[in-house]
Amino acid sequence: MIQIIPSLSVLGGKAVRLSQGNYDQKVVYTERPLEVAERFEEHGITRLHLIDLDGARTGNVANYDALEMIAHHTSLAIDFGGGISNDGVVAKAFEYGAKMVTVGSLAVTNPDLVAEWLVSYGRSKVILSADVDQGKIMVRGRQKGTDLDLFSFIEHFYEKSLCYVKCADNHHDGMMDGPNLALYKALLGQFPDLKLFASGGVGSLDDIKRLEDLGVYGVIVGKAIYEGRITLKQLEGHLAKMA
Repeated sequence: MIQIIPSLSVLGGKAVRLSQGNYDQKVVYTERPLEVAERFEEHGITRLHLIDLDGARTGNVANYDALEMIAHHTSLAIDFGGGISNDGVVAKAFEYGAKMVTVGSLAVTNPDLVAEWLVSYGRSKVILSADVDQGKIMVRGRQKGTDLDLFSFIEHFYEKSLCYVKCADNHHDGMMDGPNLALYKALLGQFPDLKLFASGGVGSLDDIKRLEDLGVYGVIVGKAIYEGRITLKQLEGHLAKMA
């Protein structure tokens, strides 16, 4: 059964949402990210994808307080990303309550260090963020492109025991126009043992069902929840059926 994981993005201490990774098109949902996390938990959600957008853009984590607050006041299993740049930052993220860390830009600039983390912290603790635009990896909160091919990028870490990958197609992110099913099918065809988190484009429960049918391990849902296209009541009912 597919894991359904709401996304909570924090910018300047506020819960926001971007479209296609564009910081100039942000929508502020609330001043208090904890309120959002608590509402998720009340409806049976057990996991949270928490992204520090300030950290993703600058390379330096800025919202440890949001992580700590949510970890302290809820029982949500949090995967935390955005600005993960060195051993000290990873250790601090776990100290503040993260169960997993999501690493993207650093995997491009220092792949050997990320490969070491798969051993030192364990493959169950590290999620590789592989966000793409036309098949090429993007970094710095999807503000900067690279020439790295998605499949080659993942293969490098897959050969080093990588277990989890989060992949978002930038053209679909925040658009609620349906996920890139062809992309995820191709990824699972080449990396059958990978636990893949699909992100971007989800606008309905039918989209989630299509991803589940493909064999996708988890789906990260953001804007569809905040805009009411998928209600928390619907998710609660869906999760109850899966239990």
